[in-house]
Amino acid sequence: MPQYKVEVTTGDLYWAGTLDNVYVTICGSKGQSKRTKLDNWGPDFNTSQTSTYNVDTLGYLGEVLLLKVEKESFMQLNDDWYCSKIEVTPPGEKAIVFPCYKWLSTGEPLELRGGRAIKVFEEVHDLLKRHRRNQLRNKKISYQWKIMAKGLPLSSDFRTLQELPGEMGFTSGRQGQMGLLKIISDLQLSWRGVLGSTKKLESFDEVRDAFTFKSTKLSDHVAKHWKEDDFFGYQFLNGLNPTMIKKCTELPENFPVTEEMVKPFLKEGSSFKEEMEKGNIFIYDQKKMDGIQGRHYNGEQLQITPGLCLFYLNPEDKMMPIAIQLQQQPSEKNPIFLPSDSETDWLLAKMFIKNVDIMDHETVHHLMNTHFLAEVFALATHRCFPEIHPLYKLLVPHFRFTLPINILGRPILLGPEGALSVSSLGRNGAIELMRRSMPEVTYSSLCLPENITARGLDSVPNFYYRDDGLELWGIINRFVRGVVSHYYQNESDVRRDTELQEWISEIFKFGFLGNKDSGIPTSFHTVDEVIKFITMVIFTVTAQHGAINNGQVDYVTFTPNAPLLLHQSPPTTKDESSLETILETLPNIGEMALFNLTVVILSEKYQGLIPIGTYPDQRFDEKAPKEMIGKFQEELVKLAEVIMTRNNDLQIPYTYLNPDLLESSITE
Repeated sequence: MPQYKVEVTTGDLYWAGTLDNVYVTICGSKGQSKRTKLDNWGPDFNTSQTSTYNVDTLGYLGEVLLLKVEKESFMQLNDDWYCSKIEVTPPGEKAIVFPCYKWLSTGEPLELRGGRAIKVFEEVHDLLKRHRRNQLRNKKISYQWKIMAKGLPLSSDFRTLQELPGEMGFTSGRQGQMGLLKIISDLQLSWRGVLGSTKKLESFDEVRDAFTFKSTKLSDHVAKHWKEDDFFGYQFLNGLNPTMIKKCTELPENFPVTEEMVKPFLKEGSSFKEEMEKGNIFIYDQKKMDGIQGRHYNGEQLQITPGLCLFYLNPEDKMMPIAIQLQQQPSEKNPIFLPSDSETDWLLAKMFIKNVDIMDHETVHHLMNTHFLAEVFALATHRCFPEIHPLYKLLVPHFRFTLPINILGRPILLGPEGALSVSSLGRNGAIELMRRSMPEVTYSSLCLPENITARGLDSVPNFYYRDDGLELWGIINRFVRGVVSHYYQNESDVRRDTELQEWISEIFKFGFLGNKDSGIPTSFHTVDEVIKFITMVIFTVTAQHGAINNGQVDYVTFTPNAPLLLHQSPPTTKDESSLETILETLPNIGEMALFNLTVVILSEKYQGLIPIGTYPDQRFDEKAPKEMIGKFQEELVKLAEVIMTRNNDLQIPYTYLNPDLLESSITE
């Protein structure tokens, strides 16, 4: 009587274990085993426990195709069980890994696939073809698209964390950590008398005193240096939003900066025209915000400042602001502010630029271009790929916690009391800004090498976001090329994979709204096309999100440096501002507390961080992809060492793309 060894691993999540009874049935090409209860002496399915059992059969089952797993309640306890994986070893053969990584409930049996990753056109057995079809049908029922707002990427239709499939939600430990952090932060802010306060600022020192409960070395640096022009310019390269500045080869007609205005701030003996021809002039332009209505505050509508800022890369390799215009159309009431203006005029002009920049960052580049797009990629992956598909195995680790953080984050940011709803834009303005920005979200803009070249920033010195980002892009691309090329031997494999074609079709339709001008493929024809697109997906949900998320506490908690809300209208004349003007313009203490609390909760590094390159779930059963993961990890370790060595010599270390600190998915 043949014996099949069955090795069961319970997950390491909180409450993963169970006292319930577990049964398995091994299905082979020549028959199946009896439904067998897995039972050893003592507890069988404790958290993190691996137990081995024998399943007797009447004869050889042939090729093992499926493993049926069922759970029945013990003494009516009916506690769910999180199974990581099950290994089945037929007599005299190698073990077959059946990845699970799911919660099992009583009365909900699972059928698991094991062995090597299989594409749809490679299926041979009718049983497995039927299983594949059924799994995709059920996934499409579970994961459905929903219009969140007209003109924006579609989202999942899950409204609460409780509606998510168990394996998609936060672990109870993480939920507890997030809840505890909010309680502690609330108590600290309340104890300091700032949460809910309507008190206006009386000095900048008040900001530092009120929010020292969550500070970093860099946030302290920001508080000391935020007024300085070189630090202002530095942030447009290596701060929260390094995605907007670009080389200026021709001055826009609506920004009439003259030689006389800026000559004092250029290299001695040089001219504005010469510096532009040398490639040393750069521009920041928020024309997409022109005409957006701000929210109402105390009965009046706040003004949105669609400003322009001109930068000069000086001989010391510092990016210096040299001219600011706060409205798009030049007029007598829209002066061009210069570094030679009064200290408060110039500081106020920079604050209005930072106001629109932080709103653009949080709304478009952070929320829409990483979180919302990650949800699109995740939803299409769950809907279009069965779990045996090689690209499901490659991609799904990069969507861990993406759906729950978006479910949690939408009301925190866009709800009635959300940070973006309380910002100068308000909720309606934020939605409109995202809608206007959608045409700018192109395939080229999401591919960092093309993005950098298009903005003319290939040779700008001290641009660490670019340097580290391009290194990461290359490492990810080499890893993806290895895995994809292993499973897709030629262009015919790509064209015949109907699940792959449906995947990219759904992303194009629901993520980019069928806009052909976006450059997003509607289908794949070559292996290289697949490699490039998956590189972009993984880069977006790891590196790009890290670059624009991980510095929020550093740059936002000192509010004057990145004010999401400004109470006063932008200045229309010069020489009428004062320190009191600036303090009146900034949010009150309670509003600052709300913004800071949101930033801390949504950007905190919680227990269980999984760095990029780490794949704790054993989904691949073949030697080749496992070796590729190992090589991927080695390259990431080397890059981390290079970044840390460089940072030792920097006054402001750039850490946001250090692989050691970079998560493998969007989890915050």
